[in-house]
Amino acid sequence: MNDLKKIPEFKSLEEEAQFWNGHDSTDYIDWSKAKRTALPNLGIS
Repeated sequence: MNDLKKIPEFKSLEEEAQFWNGHDSTDYIDWSKAKRTALPNLGIS
């Protein structure tokens, strides 16, 4: 997909969350190039 939109810069996490609530990430990210990763030190409570 070559027609990806540019992800805007956000002033806060709240602004970013509002943006992604109303937009589809596939318009901005080529998920076919994504790689699986492990985050072993991520604490989940």
